[in-house]
Amino acid sequence: MIASIKKRIVTPITATFDRAASRVIFGRSEQSKRRSAAESLGPIERHRRLDEIGAFYGTAQHVGDPDSFFPRIAADGLREQHVGRIGQDGTIVDLRWRSALAPLSSDPEVVRRLEERADVNHTAIVRLYAHLDRPRPTIVLLHGYLGGVFAIEEVAFPVRWMFERGLDVVLGVLPHHGPRGIRGRRPLLPHSDPRITIESFRHAIVDLRTLVSVLRDRGAPAVGAMGMSLGGYTSALLATVEPIDFVVPMIPLASIADFARDGDRLVGTATQRREQYDALEKAHCAVSPLARPSKVDPARALVIAGSGDRITPQSHAEKLAKHLDARLHLFDGGHLLQVGRDEGFREVARMLAREGWLEPRGGPRL
Repeated sequence: MIASIKKRIVTPITATFDRAASRVIFGRSEQSKRRSAAESLGPIERHRRLDEIGAFYGTAQHVGDPDSFFPRIAADGLREQHVGRIGQDGTIVDLRWRSALAPLSSDPEVVRRLEERADVNHTAIVRLYAHLDRPRPTIVLLHGYLGGVFAIEEVAFPVRWMFERGLDVVLGVLPHHGPRGIRGRRPLLPHSDPRITIESFRHAIVDLRTLVSVLRDRGAPAVGAMGMSLGGYTSALLATVEPIDFVVPMIPLASIADFARDGDRLVGTATQRREQYDALEKAHCAVSPLARPSKVDPARALVIAGSGDRITPQSHAEKLAKHLDARLHLFDGGHLLQVGRDEGFREVARMLAREGWLEPRGGPRL
């Protein structure tokens, strides 16, 4: 009874907050869309361009052979920097390596946009919270759009709680975000030009495959990924490319085409909008978490969604849960006001405890 009343109150409030926040967050993007060549195209030209992108990126080889599309690359110039301590038995270390992945496209506009941010983006950086006694099962946490600042992500995710439960914890940084971005400029991931989005997701997965290898070389007995929103999409994509040990997409994006359709970003008649939707799916299929089978045991996959989420609605989580054959956990809150999410983290703890990777001693104080 109480839970039902709480849901009827919390879900509409968090949904309203998401809608209002979306107008603020994406408001500048709406203005910039009018200056964007990709977004200013009419339905016929837009469809033609998307078909060209799909023909280049969305090939059977790119989808069927992920090792060629997302090559496994050793960490170039890996270095460690001690930045602090966590608790009485932990250390905080920043890991950096050179990550100068060349784009697949030779189009001058794509190359120019990526190269103008190469100085900061071509250094991969993650923050590791490690136990001093021995390597532990490790969870890689992936932030959402506009995220990647370590001080903020330490709060967005219950890092200390995860560490105290016995995990080593890594805060990842997606391309063009946080310390890999340019101050005052929006990240290129995602971008109105699908080619930039595809190249950036490719870069993200290559970096994450490198990170997984680094963690395993350090002795981690298990390595998994959890991400929120854009990071949820990326964690699910990683699970279809790299045989990680567990995956937890939370309030995830699942389909760029769905996001465009639901955000009224498709133009023209109903038929033309459907054609654009299909062309968007084709264009992004090489970097879609729905395009390849999962490499993660379904018992080690969990999807978490907010019933009040109006930025990446529950339908995205349902798609991913079905594709990953994962259990879906719902909390009452939304995308930004994640009221009730603590039970979702407890579900993560229970799942990992069943594998013997930590003790399920209560939930985080959120």
